[in-house]
Amino acid sequence: MDGAWQPAETANQTVDSRKASVGTDLDAADTQPGRGKRFRQMLVARLLAAGRGTADLLYPPVCRGCGRFVQRHAAVCPACWASLRLIERPFCEVLGVPFSHDLGRGILSADAIANPPPFTRLRSVAIHTGIARDLVHALKYTDRTDLAPMMAAWMLRAGEGVVQAADAIVPVPLHKYRLWSRRFNQSAELARALAHLSGRPMLATALVRRRRTMRQVGLGATQRQDNVRGAFLVTEAGQSLVFGRHIVLVDDVYTTGATVAAATRALKRAGASEVTVLTFARAVTVLI
Repeated sequence: MDGAWQPAETANQTVDSRKASVGTDLDAADTQPGRGKRFRQMLVARLLAAGRGTADLLYPPVCRGCGRFVQRHAAVCPACWASLRLIERPFCEVLGVPFSHDLGRGILSADAIANPPPFTRLRSVAIHTGIARDLVHALKYTDRTDLAPMMAAWMLRAGEGVVQAADAIVPVPLHKYRLWSRRFNQSAELARALAHLSGRPMLATALVRRRRTMRQVGLGATQRQDNVRGAFLVTEAGQSLVFGRHIVLVDDVYTTGATVAAATRALKRAGASEVTVLTFARAVTVLI
């Protein structure tokens, strides 16, 4: 008979105590996953830190310009940084060409007034000389795609918020045969890194180079314009993605502007409301 019958009050007390015990166990169970998650996150963080330390021992961070040892990856040494001719204000609001002295905000260069470009504005990180030229050549000709994130971070800063305010990022495309021979498009690598940093979408295939053109290197300004005239086209699938949008057009170097001008005209014909050109470097012969 033991345990077969209990007074009602005693039975209720027993049930209540069991409920309380179960509730305590459930509360403990509720907190356990939280502790476990925090422990796993801490463990992963420590493992990653240890992994980075080991990687730094095997592959120590070096300057992307000269190869000297530096404190962290994706950086340049003080000497290379000092030699980088950054394009800072004052500069032409349209073409981004630097001025030798401050003429006031909103001032345009003579070239921008006499020959207004089809794009709204051009921004570049640095003058195409020294380490800036070396970085561009390393990315473009020696497959150093690992340089793209660092270069894109500098481009994002040079854009002064224009990338974050844009609707989409479009790289200047290569012709399919050139892409096959080179294996990658340096402008697309920069655009992809910019999209990752800014959170803006990259339209990788909206703009295409529909005909094969000669290399622009060694051509004069007029020859460059003739070479790329009508070379770009917004695809049928890209029309709706471009129409009415503010586009950031990305290229590695701005020289005469023939390539980005032709690409901008194609985007404008497809209905783009505004096009900003963003490059890592630009050619400057003399400061105004």
